[in-house]
Amino acid sequence: MKGLKKIALVAAVAAAPFAAHAELQAMNDSAMGNVTGQAGVTIELETQVSIGQFKYTDEGSFAVNNIVLGGAGVTADGAAAGYNTLLDQLKIDIDVLDDGDASIHVGTLDGLPIDWGMTVGSMELLAGSTGTDSTTLISNLSGYGNLAQLDITVDTATDHLNIATAFNVVDMDFDVEFMGIGIRDMKVMGAAFFEEVAASVAGGGSAAPTTPAGMFAAVNLDVYKGVGLGASTAVDVLRVDVNNVYLDMAIGGVEIGGTSIGSLAIDNLAITNTKLAVYGH
Repeated sequence: MKGLKKIALVAAVAAAPFAAHAELQAMNDSAMGNVTGQAGVTIELETQVSIGQFKYTDEGSFAVNNIVLGGAGVTADGAAAGYNTLLDQLKIDIDVLDDGDASIHVGTLDGLPIDWGMTVGSMELLAGSTGTDSTTLISNLSGYGNLAQLDITVDTATDHLNIATAFNVVDMDFDVEFMGIGIRDMKVMGAAFFEEVAASVAGGGSAAPTTPAGMFAAVNLDVYKGVGLGASTAVDVLRVDVNNVYLDMAIGGVEIGGTSIGSLAIDNLAITNTKLAVYGH
């Protein structure tokens, strides 16, 4: 989702100067032919974003406070690893194909994966106007990793938005405040991560994955307007079909009451044929 928010922001910023300053002129057939022959639009981007608070309000509210998004260097661990604070080297190619489909490809100027970092001060549940209670769900979140692929396609034949992405989380820490649990050194990697690390160590190499299948989790999903699931009578709902998710996860330390109780590992997690229907009630 992060990629979708970033692309929406880029599109809005890129369009604003043209809407404000362009003079509309009639185009002749020759000029129209030249436009048709163009290959698309490329946007190069570097940025760092800070948000004081994001709040969703129903009767009560869910608030996310002190959000920072940028390069891996916005986190202490990412900075220590030598990354800077900018989400940079981004190259976004936007094309409208002959069949009307739209294609957005997020790549890089230097050919390397995009390093990202994020910190969040807290996530809270807040009472509405009749109450004063609040609960801190998560606090002190800090994480960084890499984005290896983000391709977004709008299919005009099915009205589906398809998202295909490959990414990892190199290190993430956070506290689950209301449960007294701390998560330390969490990694999300490709589904071949543990196998490749074990093979590397057995061969006398470093404990690191060696292929994209080991380095990057893979996610593919479709988003569209549809109907509810099973016996549901809901219509015009937001449908999210998760075609596949493949990943390995490792948590270096789980703390309860500030004391570590050990580590966790999830090997070859596969989520397939999963469908969600989202609508108001």
